[in-house]
Amino acid sequence: MKNLFIFFLVMLLPVQSFAYERADGPELAGIPLDFLLFGATLIGVALFHNKVLQVALSGLTLILAYNFLVTGFKHGPGMAGLIGHFQHEWVILANLFCLLMGFALLADHFERSYVPELIPRLLPAGWIGAFVLLCLIFILSSFLDNIAAAIIGGTIALSIYDKRVHLGFVVAIVAASNAGGSGSVVGDTTTTMMWIAGVSPLSVLPAFIAALTALMVFGIPASIQQTQYAPMIKPAHGGKYDKMRVAIVFFILAVAIVTNVTVNVSFGQIADHFPFIGVAVWVALLISAPLRAPNWKLLPATARGSLFLLALVTCASLMPVEKLPHPSWQTALTLGFISSIFDNIPLTALAIKQKGYDWGMLAYAVGFGGSMIWFGSSAGVAISNSIPEARSVFLWLRHGWHVVLGYVIGFFVLLAAMGWNPTSFHGGVAH
Repeated sequence: MKNLFIFFLVMLLPVQSFAYERADGPELAGIPLDFLLFGATLIGVALFHNKVLQVALSGLTLILAYNFLVTGFKHGPGMAGLIGHFQHEWVILANLFCLLMGFALLADHFERSYVPELIPRLLPAGWIGAFVLLCLIFILSSFLDNIAAAIIGGTIALSIYDKRVHLGFVVAIVAASNAGGSGSVVGDTTTTMMWIAGVSPLSVLPAFIAALTALMVFGIPASIQQTQYAPMIKPAHGGKYDKMRVAIVFFILAVAIVTNVTVNVSFGQIADHFPFIGVAVWVALLISAPLRAPNWKLLPATARGSLFLLALVTCASLMPVEKLPHPSWQTALTLGFISSIFDNIPLTALAIKQKGYDWGMLAYAVGFGGSMIWFGSSAGVAISNSIPEARSVFLWLRHGWHVVLGYVIGFFVLLAAMGWNPTSFHGGVAH
């Protein structure tokens, strides 16, 4: 034990003695080996979608070892750099894990309340009813976390379509949740990050122009896909529902919203130092547990899907992406495509440091772009826990082609309507 303590002490010493600059590692055809390892991990996820957790953890292990032995970390070499990295990233990882796990239990409460079975009475018949459901998910995500919106939307779809949900409609549910959150500073982690950094909520609002356009582009064909695949079913019981479970769902959602707004408005300086929202959701779950016990049996399977996302987020955070291209609409468009395979949280953090962006355009790109592949957003990973067939990249792209089209058309509609208007963090023109 004494020798182990001395080893850790020695590893920490270099960071205290000099300003560390991460070493450049070997490259292949001009591409850093870090990116090649991450790319190999993503290819493995695409090819072995039944073993995604094992692939992601293997890739993370290789990338950590490479950083540890060859290049060092952004915060220093060796063990000190590794510890420093996770001191910086742990809040994001903890928040994601708590939200994914907590909202899975919330969705089960919602499903067992029998409310999803009553929704067909409120929705129009045919594909219009399916499209209205996507619109409701979009609206819900604008003031609630997009993970919760996607999970609730998926729960409703599984109920009203008798577990027969077309994969194209699953992709549309994820896209609707991501689109709805892209124009709101409380609807997505990336827009909340911009808000904390000082970006005005009004600067993000134009993202809704692109998001609503995209909703029309992907929502209609996805709704037709679903209606042709399986019709909406009528409720099997007489209209009764569990009022206590409904109250619990609203209580948990209200706690999440109030915590998000309160922390970011009044305590922005500490918002990135503790996973307030995730912890608040779990406090609400535990407070309400004596009234209706959550289905704890869901946690092991949900944990596997959550750990997969955390592994990819950690891999992305280790990449040497300190230098982005000069801010422009072309860069923003490209970042949207990148966010479908490369976690949008570190991309957004780097863009904030770089400044000079049109924040509404960036919010749409990084917020909605992840919808194009299932692991490109936390909402996609969350919904794949209950719909495992969504974990195929090839099937996701094949049946969700309309989301890619929606992203491109929405982006250029926003560009044509508003132009490229980079602003400072306080709403002025960026210099």
